[in-house]
Amino acid sequence: MNTFNTDLETGKKIESDILGLINLKYPQAFGIEGYCKAYDIFVPETSKGIEVKLDFMSSETGNIVVEVRMNGKLSALSTTLAHYWVFVTHYKYAFIKPERIKDCIVQNNLDMKNFTARGDMSSKDAYLIKEDMLFSYADKVISKTTTIKE
Repeated sequence: MNTFNTDLETGKKIESDILGLINLKYPQAFGIEGYCKAYDIFVPETSKGIEVKLDFMSSETGNIVVEVRMNGKLSALSTTLAHYWVFVTHYKYAFIKPERIKDCIVQNNLDMKNFTARGDMSSKDAYLIKEDMLFSYADKVISKTTTIKE
């Protein structure tokens, strides 16, 4: 299986795990089938969407990548319609409102970086935010007792 398919399979599994957690409180919540730029999960009880962001490299770098522009066009945090982002690392799930991510960037005077990530065809503009710093802005952080595999 190639890297894209493996990454896609991993992403779908983790989105399903997140949906399971959300369903405990909101049983009507469901995952969006196929590609949806707006969000990965929708919660009818609240009329809000949730975007799931995997960042397994954070265990090596200590940083969470928060993209704002790709291919010269605004993207991700700049265009999100999701009410929450859930960052998934090997050890944690962090539920953060996009406004709070922006607060973290502004309040800590963070610099935007330009780089090409593994698997990307072009460069992106993003913030590299220390995990502890970003997660301090989260509404909820769930520590995993077992490592989440890539």
